[in-house]
Amino acid sequence: MWYWRSQGKTKNEKLKIPRGLLFAVSIFHFTFALTACALFAPKEEAPPLKQATAEELTALLRQRESAIESIKGLFSAKIRGGLIPIASRVEGAVYYRRPNALRLRGFTPVGGELFELVQVDDQYKLRLPTMGRVLAGRQSDMGEMGKLARPFQLSVWAMGGLLGTGSIAKGETVKLVEDGERYRLDVSGPPGDQTKRPVLQRRLWFDRHNLLVVQEERLGSNGEVEATIRYEDFRPIDDGAVEPVAAHAPAPGRLLRPFKISLEDGRGQGSVQVTFHEIIPNQALKAEELGHIS
Repeated sequence: MWYWRSQGKTKNEKLKIPRGLLFAVSIFHFTFALTACALFAPKEEAPPLKQATAEELTALLRQRESAIESIKGLFSAKIRGGLIPIASRVEGAVYYRRPNALRLRGFTPVGGELFELVQVDDQYKLRLPTMGRVLAGRQSDMGEMGKLARPFQLSVWAMGGLLGTGSIAKGETVKLVEDGERYRLDVSGPPGDQTKRPVLQRRLWFDRHNLLVVQEERLGSNGEVEATIRYEDFRPIDDGAVEPVAAHAPAPGRLLRPFKISLEDGRGQGSVQVTFHEIIPNQALKAEELGHIS
């Protein structure tokens, strides 16, 4: 037992201090000391922002595209605003093989087939079992699909961030803009019929901490935003493999892909959020997995 000598007491008299009070005082001093250390401890500096040129970012996009020969994945999608007039929740599968073979399949949560979209080169086939319809033709003429053309075009755009198909094409030009902790790469196509200036087609935002594309805008010929796509939850899908690095390009590191893709329709017709459960890259795909046009 602890004791304290009190004034007015004889030397043989001692004041008892309860153990519980002493314990509480000790805890208070300990907590205060920890708080003071936290307040005055030096803060960790944020990692420096990476520097890159337009040419280096263009090379990085090309490397990330060439790193994918094939992909197959499973995903869930939430559709709001009636963007796809089939269902509000879709379970799906995607199959892709370079350079331009893509198959998307959609199912109800209980496994009923909703749609199948197959694209090979400039040909497409859209099968809608619930509506009893099959549409086929050239991708350049997808407008003939009517109201169904837009939602499926948006779906293909959204998958571009996963497949790496958003690299800079021949004839396109780029302009780099610093946007705080991001770079913005403006991508323009050849001059249109009514203008001699390049036509702005896309905007890509790179996070300057890792140079990953985290946002994309698709623009129409009139300059209005057709769709805004956000890429999140990047994870490695390559078991430690490293993407090739071109001369003078920033090192891309592991093969990362977004497991969450959100798309907002620029015309205000709705939004789609895609969450991937599994992504398997660079495995041989069977012919039946890629589907067929005829």
